[in-house]
Amino acid sequence: MAKYLLIESRDPYEWNDVSYFYDLAHGLAREGHDVTLFLVQNGVLPARKSPRSGRLADLAQGGVKIAADDFSLRERGIAVEALAPGVRPSKIDAVVDLMGEGARALWH
Repeated sequence: MAKYLLIESRDPYEWNDVSYFYDLAHGLAREGHDVTLFLVQNGVLPARKSPRSGRLADLAQGGVKIAADDFSLRERGIAVEALAPGVRPSKIDAVVDLMGEGARALWH
C-alpha cells in the first residue's frame, strides 16, 4: 500500500478538470492506498458545507483523508465550523510532513 498526497489548488466551480483529480483520489483509496487530499488556495471553496460539497463527503466516506489549509480557509472567510463532513482544517506543514513520510505527491 502506497501513500499519496494529492494537493488541489483549483476551484471546482471554475475548472471542470478538478473532478478528474477527485476521481483519482477515489480510485487510489478504493485500491487500498493511503490517500490524503489537501485543499489549498481556491481548492478550499467546496470545503464549506453546501449542496456542492457532497463530492468531498463521498470521498471521505470512501477512505480519502481530506484536509483544508487553514490559511486558505481564513483568506476566504470560511470558518472551521462551516466545513463539510469529513473535511478537517490543517496547517500547510502537514504537506511537508507527509512528503517526509514518503508520500507520493501530485499538485493540481
